[in-house]
Parts: sequence; structure tokens; C-alpha cells
Amino acid sequence: MVGTRPVMTTDLATIPPPRRPLGPSDQVRRWYENELGWPVVPGGPEFPPSLRVGPRFDVLDVPAEAGRAALHHLTAHSPVAVRGDRMRLLLAAGSAEEVPGVLAWLEWGTLPLDLTTLGAGDLMEAPLPPEWGPVTAVRHPVGPGTGQGVRRPGLPGPGAVRSLPPVRPDAVQGAAVWMRPPEPGGEVEASLPTLSALGGGGGAPDLVRVLDTVATHCHRLRLRRACAQPSACP
Repeated sequence: MVGTRPVMTTDLATIPPPRRPLGPSDQVRRWYENELGWPVVPGGPEFPPSLRVGPRFDVLDVPAEAGRAALHHLTAHSPVAVRGDRMRLLLAAGSAEEVPGVLAWLEWGTLPLDLTTLGAGDLMEAPLPPEWGPVTAVRHPVGPGTGQGVRRPGLPGPGAVRSLPPVRPDAVQGAAVWMRPPEPGGEVEASLPTLSALGGGGGAPDLVRVLDTVATHCHRLRLRRACAQPSACP
């Protein structure tokens, strides 16, 4: 009895092509999808991916100086991103619709304020993951004037930081980065400012206090800039 021999083929069409290495945009997308479970819109070779606003959080975009003044109203785990001279505070989902009414109730509604919100259906540029080397200088501050770091639970190594492949310096230039990064594997919702926290005592930051502080500093910035113009102030 003649045994059967395995059939060898040299047909290149049957050989799967090698897997394409992940580029920086793919690495960012994988981090958000795998570590946080956040919905992401893929980017391209020249564009970073975007985060879908609404399902998990809304966004308050303010001048960095105004945002820093509001940090003491947040928890150490409240995610905050920066891009250039702007700061993006993550709010509880649905809060973007509440912002105009809260500002009017606080008697800020008639004044021009340099702040905007992103809500359901909007997109936000995905900040670089906090572990990427070029942004380590701003990755874990807990609050104004502190040098303490936020430990990342469940991650290995000193400081509980997970490393990712290095990214090109030109990919970091001008990109959004995390000042207070979201916690992988954690529920971000409990750390986000919400209107329901007013008098609730549940531990979530109070959206009213955040907006009042931000609006106050936005107004001060506007007056300062106006006075910097020739003959603007007596």
C-alpha cells in the first residue's frame, strides 16, 4: 500500500501576505478601542483618529488658563486633554445640551465667552495615549501645584505605566495630549462633571461649579485682552 504524501504548492496566490505593521494612527485607535472601549473613527496616514462624542462623554473646550482654574473642581481621575492653548474637559454624556441653560442661570448667558461644547454626533481628535514618551511631562498631574502621579491600577512596572511603541516626533507636534488621562479598564462616567451632582453628594464633580469657574476666567481673559489694545482702557 502506497502512502499518501502531502501536496506542496508554489502558487503564490494561496500564500497569505505578511501583516502590515501598525502605523501611529492604528496604534492610537487600538489603544482607545482595546483599553477603554471607546468608539473611534479611524484616521489616515496624515490624520489622527477621532473619538465619537456622546456615547460615553461630552466635551467642554476652553482656554487653557480657564481650564486650569477649574481643575480643583474635578477629581484626580477626571479626564482632561490639552491641545495648544486650549483645554478639553470631559463632561457627563448629555451635558453639552445643559451648558447654555446653566450659563444663563449663572447670569453669564448674555456675555461672549470663549468656550464651546461638543455633544452627541460630534467628533474630537483623539489625544495621544499617555504612555507615549514625548508627552510624559504632562501625563499624570493630579491638580494645580502638585507633582503627584496617578497610579494606573492593573498595569505592570514602576508607576503602573504600560509602554507602547515609540511614535515619530512629527506625529506629536501640535497633537492633542492627555493632561489627566482616562483610566484603562475603568468606568469614566463616575469622574465626569454632571448637573445631577448638584447637592447629590454622589462624588461626581458638579457641572455648575465647573462652568461658573470657567466662565469667570474666560471673562477675565476677554477683559485683559481688551485692555491690551491701544486706548481700550483708561
